[in-house]
Amino acid sequence: MSNHSSQRRVSGWIVRSLVLGLFVTATTSATAQEKDVSKQLADDYQKVNKHLNQELIPFWDKNGVDEEYGGYLTNFDAEGKSTGTPEKYLNTQCRMIWWFSQLNARNPNPSHREKAKQGVDFLLKHFWDKTNEGWYWKVKRDGSQLDNAKIIYGEGFVIYALSEYSMSTGDKRGLEYAEKTFDLLQKYAADTLNGGYYENMEEDWSPAAGGFSAGDRKGIDTHMHLLEAFTSLALASKKEIHKRKLMEIVKLVSEKMVDQKTGCGLNQFDMAFRPIPAINIKRTWNAEREGEKPADPTETTSYGHNTELVWLMVRALDAAGEPVEPYKPLFKKLLDNAIQNGVDFEYGGVYRDGLRKGGALILEKEWWQHTEALVGFLQGYQLFGDPKYLEAFQNLWDFVDSKMINHEVGDWRRLLDRKGNVIDGTIGNEWKVAYHSGRSMLECEKRLKELMEKK
Repeated sequence: MSNHSSQRRVSGWIVRSLVLGLFVTATTSATAQEKDVSKQLADDYQKVNKHLNQELIPFWDKNGVDEEYGGYLTNFDAEGKSTGTPEKYLNTQCRMIWWFSQLNARNPNPSHREKAKQGVDFLLKHFWDKTNEGWYWKVKRDGSQLDNAKIIYGEGFVIYALSEYSMSTGDKRGLEYAEKTFDLLQKYAADTLNGGYYENMEEDWSPAAGGFSAGDRKGIDTHMHLLEAFTSLALASKKEIHKRKLMEIVKLVSEKMVDQKTGCGLNQFDMAFRPIPAINIKRTWNAEREGEKPADPTETTSYGHNTELVWLMVRALDAAGEPVEPYKPLFKKLLDNAIQNGVDFEYGGVYRDGLRKGGALILEKEWWQHTEALVGFLQGYQLFGDPKYLEAFQNLWDFVDSKMINHEVGDWRRLLDRKGNVIDGTIGNEWKVAYHSGRSMLECEKRLKELMEKK
């Protein structure tokens, strides 16, 4: 054998050894990373499950039902003590019907079924407008009339709650009134010229005044909640008309209410869905909340809405039997915009509001944006498998678990500053009940379990 042949064989053996070594190292590293991810998913699942079963559910089981008048109590201070519930809002009462219906569907329980049923009884007795049909916006604690306006945001929550209630309990009143409310929206609130729905109407279904009463505006918030409502209605009824109207909203929101270039949902629009600077509007959380507010009207975006939109649209498409694939580029833009502009990688959590042109506007950390972004980023990881979405989820969950959840009481604090210091530690108010925090934990529990099984 020549020296050259021997050298070539030795060189070949060395190269193959190096390649094999690199392959083994890379495989070992990848396996280690998979183990780390699996362990993290398991740890998060355990924490979410514990918070849900040992804190959230017990708090609202104990405190949520108004034993004196029926319906639900909503107002609780930072220590979880009732501060009185002088008013009952349509959307919040429906959110509690939804909550107990979900708990009964998850684990059938006579107690949760009854808690949901008595809420429906109160709703039908005190909120239903027997003259004009539809639902009053607000009543006093005992059910006496207070604000008889027809707010489509609230009407949508009736459809959402009663559809889920009907599927959970089999009570036919749920689907009956959900369908009846849907039909009323098509009759009185559907904008047949521009698409979508009028959002603020008077007791007799006539449009509200413009400006602060917002009879001349449309918003992504209301239409997103109609999207989730029509999704549940389509699942409950199995009717083609409900699927068609659901897909109309999917296309409307995705094509007209999202900035396709930057990947952010816009806030407010004129009747023809031209974006306009956002203002505070009567009978909305933005107008009634405490905390920092923009000094001047501006084109804002909500990182909570943008991430919520992703998982709500996936759910809607599944319910309508439509493919998700065509919408994935839009979903990626929404999630990436939220990561780039909304996630606070220094202190943790997600900022409250941002600008359409990019960059955070309000750096406070509010509970509901975190609840929706947690689910949205997990949905992103399920859709794309990109670890940055799981990292964003982990960032938010660590902040929520250590700063926002009041583990001693059982639910989430309402508002923190950027660093996580408490600004408003109240557990419940006229707008804040088990819906956002509870739904988030139910969705996270389910998705973490799916990801663990996949791993």
